[in-house]
Amino acid sequence: LAVPWCCSPHRGVSGCPPARQVRAAFLRFFQERHGHRRLPSTPVRPRGDPRLLFVNAGMNQFKPIFLGTVHPRSELAQHRRVVNSQKCVRAGGKHNDLEDVGRDTYHHTFFEMLGNWSFGDYFKEEACSMAWELLTEVYEIPRDRLYVTYFGGDSLLGLSADEECRDVWLRLGVPASHVLPFPLKDNFWEMGDTGPCGPCTEIHYDHVGGGRNAAALVNQGSPDVVEIWNLVFMQYSREAEGNLLPLPQHHVDTGMGLERLVTVLQNKRSNYDTDLFTPILDAIHKGCGGPRYQGLVGDADVGRVNMAYRVVADHVRTLCVCITDGIYPGFSGAELVLRRILRRAVRFCSEVLHAPPGLLASLVPAVVEVLGDAYPELTKNTNEVMDIINENEAAFLSSLERGRHIIERTVQQMEPSTNFPAEVAWSLYGNLGFPLDLIDLMLEEKGIRLDSAAFNELALEDAKRKAGGPQAGQLEDTNTHLDVHSLAQLQSNNVPATDDSPKYAYTLGQHGRYEFSPCQATVLMLYRDQSLQKEVEAGQRCGVILDRTNFYAEQGGQASDRGYMIHLGQQDILFPVESVRLCGGYVVHEVTAVETLRAGDQVQLFVDEAQRLACMTNHTATHLLNFALRHVLGDSTEQRGSHVTAERLRFDFDTKGPVTVEQLQQVEQVVQDMIKRNEVVHMAEVPLALARRVRGLRAVDEGYPDPVRIVSLGVPVESVLTRDSEAAMQTSVELCCGTHLLQAGAVEDLAIISERQLVKGISRVIAVTGGQAKQAREVGQCLAMDVDSLSLRMKQRSTSIPEMQNLSKEVGQLTKVVSSTAMPQWQRKELQTILRALQRTANTAVKKLEVQQAEEKAQSLLAKHCNQPVIIDTVPADSLSILMKVVNQLCDKSPGTSVLLLSPQASGEVLCACQVAKNCLPVFSAADWAVAVCTQMEGKAGGSPIVAKGSGNAKGMQGALTTALEFAQSKL
Repeated sequence: LAVPWCCSPHRGVSGCPPARQVRAAFLRFFQERHGHRRLPSTPVRPRGDPRLLFVNAGMNQFKPIFLGTVHPRSELAQHRRVVNSQKCVRAGGKHNDLEDVGRDTYHHTFFEMLGNWSFGDYFKEEACSMAWELLTEVYEIPRDRLYVTYFGGDSLLGLSADEECRDVWLRLGVPASHVLPFPLKDNFWEMGDTGPCGPCTEIHYDHVGGGRNAAALVNQGSPDVVEIWNLVFMQYSREAEGNLLPLPQHHVDTGMGLERLVTVLQNKRSNYDTDLFTPILDAIHKGCGGPRYQGLVGDADVGRVNMAYRVVADHVRTLCVCITDGIYPGFSGAELVLRRILRRAVRFCSEVLHAPPGLLASLVPAVVEVLGDAYPELTKNTNEVMDIINENEAAFLSSLERGRHIIERTVQQMEPSTNFPAEVAWSLYGNLGFPLDLIDLMLEEKGIRLDSAAFNELALEDAKRKAGGPQAGQLEDTNTHLDVHSLAQLQSNNVPATDDSPKYAYTLGQHGRYEFSPCQATVLMLYRDQSLQKEVEAGQRCGVILDRTNFYAEQGGQASDRGYMIHLGQQDILFPVESVRLCGGYVVHEVTAVETLRAGDQVQLFVDEAQRLACMTNHTATHLLNFALRHVLGDSTEQRGSHVTAERLRFDFDTKGPVTVEQLQQVEQVVQDMIKRNEVVHMAEVPLALARRVRGLRAVDEGYPDPVRIVSLGVPVESVLTRDSEAAMQTSVELCCGTHLLQAGAVEDLAIISERQLVKGISRVIAVTGGQAKQAREVGQCLAMDVDSLSLRMKQRSTSIPEMQNLSKEVGQLTKVVSSTAMPQWQRKELQTILRALQRTANTAVKKLEVQQAEEKAQSLLAKHCNQPVIIDTVPADSLSILMKVVNQLCDKSPGTSVLLLSPQASGEVLCACQVAKNCLPVFSAADWAVAVCTQMEGKAGGSPIVAKGSGNAKGMQGALTTALEFAQSKL
């Protein structure tokens, strides 16, 4: 462990230990000197802890031990002393460092936590002693620069000072002036409101040193005196009543940030000046070509260039680690936080560093170089990580560009010293998926404030108006996509939002037919070429804004309705409605005007009933599928996205690995059982506070409206809402704004026709229902019969090579059909497994027959040309592969012989293969020989000096044989 550490001011920088050596020394010290078991870092996606967005401390994985919930027969329960280096992310939630990152030189979103643990084994004496030994003897940190703190007691809790800990430090030789008591907030650690807790002791380092006493600066937020290690002694349990009880087992939990430790050992004052960051900062400089990183902060950092370097370097580390561990930029929870991190980094790249798109992804190899040794999983999917970053960057840059123009234009038109209009900000947020924090930041840079009160009011109104929040990032430039200014104009003109409640006005009539109520409405405004208009002429496409509508606008993953409208009293002229979109509370219908349309016109609306019914069927089926997936794969299976159209449904969800054939069959079976029960689909709008009480309801914390619509299968919504009801655990209950069947039996059938992993950790299934599902099953049965028939023919083992080759071709063709045809995915996987085995059997059989045939032909040729140095002849052969094998066999059996064989085919083509004896090289070349012969037959050839092959025309075969002999004689 003796390595040249350089935290002493007397050491030169050249002697600094690299970070990987610092990390390795920590792990080795506890593993080899003190018998700790070394564990790998867990992924940063928390397992089984829904309260955590990310793993944010080394102790997360050991919570079951501290809480006593660990299974006694599990591996976890066997641990006594453990050491590791844990990947941690602190951004979002309680530990929200995101906005601080870049402003200073020590905040990070991703960091590494070095830790050692004792589970009922050693306690204060050994923990402090090991820590002091490592810091002063292994890392050689000067003792006079270290200060230790201990818990000074708390009279309210009846806790006395931790004198046991203080005495341990004094016995280790720490001067009394460097051993300092601190109160509860600094030196008492708690896991949560209840549970294991205890006093802690922290070790602080004085960057200045020089023999001064820096005790007064400890825990005072001074950048000169920083905490480097926290040792927690878990000896109490906080009960629900607030009192503390001693734990039956005492534990030690320590944590030391690698970045800070390396800063100390490399004699730096900033984490960004260590080799954990410098290779990434160098790569940023190389990628953007601007000024180099200088470590400036605050006002000295003109243009925030240095801040941008820090933001990008930190964020790209987080992105690499999270994406590798299965957290991808998305729309909720940890995924949303990661999306914000990526977008913040992109913004600093483009706006401050003026880097070309793609810089962020280009830094991934530098991150892998720095961290890959410690966390080998980072080295496995580098290209995938880069692709995900590039895709997300491209989507954000396009919305950023548009948003920036809108903000600039709005600011120019604003009166001096007024607030930024909330309507514009709301539209940026709703239509462009523009992050609110970025709107605030951009305005802050211009010294302007957003009218927050008005903005919050708009958000509330919008939540009430529509069921389902804005779909961030979905950009469509059609006549249904109202621009910022048009939205503001509509609102300032007091144009009321569209009442779209009639979309739910349908009933189940006699004979099971759905009856959709027609809807009468008034045209309020028309929209074309990004401007509001009162009149649109015949032949033009436009957006039509009505006071009310029964059309479903695309939201919540369900495609919009189609249909037509007519002028009241004019039955013969139909205005086709091609798509419908919800924009700022206005439902905009995309229409082609077959005659002039004007504001104020009275119209009657007719939804395409077949298309709507198909969407209703597939949306209800999506809920059944979601329930079935959770039932079969486990409650941790979370929906990641869905899309419902009249033709099919798509559903994305978390998964630990590819879904098996058996699981796919089980999921389909669960859905079919629910369909057979033909249960009523209950729907009701309820206050959000009530909805939150529903046990097992998915994602209640997303931005839902209030009241919110609940869709429940088989159980009335009132029953689901009763306290302690288990109903939502036993059936499908979801928050949803979509249109649904009134009874589930009308789904008839569901077949999953595709399942694949989109990215590691997320699977996508595509399913069809009703007649399409029945058809998919019938097709599957037919293909299964074809595969059975092929298997039988394969078992008969033909001795004819052409027959076996034809069978092999059939397997290939059938494999293509099975891959591309809509059929149940479980069956596709089964058939693909069988076909792969058949392909191997066919290929092996063909090879075996070819070798057999080649051996027979070679044998007869050897007998014919006994011990000749050159064999030139014609021989019947079904393929070039066989001809080549004959040549090889001849040369193997007669090593000094050079061979050239021609094989005339029924098609008029002549195949050529040759091999030259090694003792004839380099004068005699097989490639030259084949070229000379095939040129004579007006053909082509190629190969190496030893073996070559080609083909030509039968007309020149006799001349070719003569050429072959003459060429060989000239070389031998």
